[in-house]
Amino acid sequence: MWIATAAHVRAMDRTASEEFGIPTVVLMERAGLAVFECIKTLLPEGGRVSILCGKGNNGGDGLAVSRLMHDTGRYGVEVLIAAQEGDLSPECQVQLNIARSAGVQPIFTDDARWKRRLDCLGGHDLVIDALLGTGAHGEVHGAVLEAIRGINRSGVPVVAVDVPSGIHTDTGEDLGESVWALRTVTLGWPKPFLFHGLGLEHAGYWSVADIGHPATLLESGTDARLLDKRWVSDVIPERLRAAHKRDNGHVLVIAGSNPMPGAALLAVMAAMRSGVGLVTLAAPKEVCRLVLTRLPEAICVPLDAPDGYLASEHAHAVLEAAVTCDSAVIGPGLGFRPSVREFLDRLWSHWELPSVIDADALNAIAAGVPVPGCEFVMTPHPGEMGRLMDCSAAEVQHNRFQTVRQAVEKFGGTVVLKGPHTIIGDVDQPLAVNATGNSGMASAGMGDVLSGIVGALLAQDLPPYCAASAAVYLHGHAGDLAADKIGPVGFLASDVASLLPEARAKLIASCEGRSRVQSLPLSCQL
Repeated sequence: MWIATAAHVRAMDRTASEEFGIPTVVLMERAGLAVFECIKTLLPEGGRVSILCGKGNNGGDGLAVSRLMHDTGRYGVEVLIAAQEGDLSPECQVQLNIARSAGVQPIFTDDARWKRRLDCLGGHDLVIDALLGTGAHGEVHGAVLEAIRGINRSGVPVVAVDVPSGIHTDTGEDLGESVWALRTVTLGWPKPFLFHGLGLEHAGYWSVADIGHPATLLESGTDARLLDKRWVSDVIPERLRAAHKRDNGHVLVIAGSNPMPGAALLAVMAAMRSGVGLVTLAAPKEVCRLVLTRLPEAICVPLDAPDGYLASEHAHAVLEAAVTCDSAVIGPGLGFRPSVREFLDRLWSHWELPSVIDADALNAIAAGVPVPGCEFVMTPHPGEMGRLMDCSAAEVQHNRFQTVRQAVEKFGGTVVLKGPHTIIGDVDQPLAVNATGNSGMASAGMGDVLSGIVGALLAQDLPPYCAASAAVYLHGHAGDLAADKIGPVGFLASDVASLLPEARAKLIASCEGRSRVQSLPLSCQL
């Protein structure tokens, strides 16, 4: 499913009208129906509902909802319009006329009852926010600002139409003040605000409603897409019946130090649980010893490191180990020390394996170590991305989409910005946005597990963009299974790694009954 910016939505609505002959008022009717269906699930027995409308097309959607609710006779419907009637857009005026003919009597800002009714929103069962749509920009003010404040002050559950009013569609940041919604029914396409900025929280639970755009418009590409299970299941390699372990990839994990052996353990475990045939760990001896006590299936290259950290003299042994491998995971738990940076600098000057670059390897790049000349996937969290881009984590989070694009331009390769709705970017590819995972995954070691999954898929000949996208989805899916089985908070990264085989099996099973694609999607072919 493609993700649409405000400009894309405007262009598609215009195309629907001019080329397909679908009037805007028809799209409004379909939007009203979609929101009404949501309301019926929240208030199946009826109730008192206040609908706050703006002067534009979003307000027209709200008026369409008001008429549908009024016609049932099961809802007490109040409509407050944050404008004077003469300021309405032509399409909104059409919906106003239809609503009035059905018996709805809206209250405008020049009505003495406006402020009094705004102060009484707390007496309703539900509030519908149809004040501002995708075209909103600039700081909110006047009656719209009053309405937003009234909604938030009421404490009543809110359903937002398309976008919570006051949230910028593309950046997710608020325009001074914005509505906190329980549910958002976004129209036609998911929008960027759902995945970053304040919009991530203010949208609440969200769904995408089909409001009648032609399929050719819905399927026309944008510069970002939402990952789905069908795409991911097509990308994940199938295991041949006659497969040998060497047919399924060999990952080299270069990770761990004496103070942080667990990072290496988690990366190795995740690679194994992701279906790779062989995993070799190159690490200090003490790290190897710990890993082998938990995972005897691993192969180890124990390196003599008296201080517990890798150093430049270990580069030759690691290069020798890499000869028989298909991919590498580099960075988890290495430590941020000059000796580690010297090791990576020397190693990468001769490096060719497709690699996952994570954690302390990312910090080494931020400190000046050149990126290797191989294909690679970088997996920073916001703090690491800030160091890579020479900005704060807050600036990274301000516009995650733009940050990923800038990082791809700066470093090349594939860039994965971790966090809620992880974003994957690559040269000449649309951004991929993940929809799996949960807040329980905000705990130690989750990034190490993700690195192992990416490494396993790279070892099975997936291009970096596809390997990273599929790995992020699978990682989040395993996290969702952990939340269901163990509880939403308190499950461990090792729990997620252990559930990877089940997550993969459920993903493939959910897509059975269709013809499996035997090659990569066109966007992922080399």
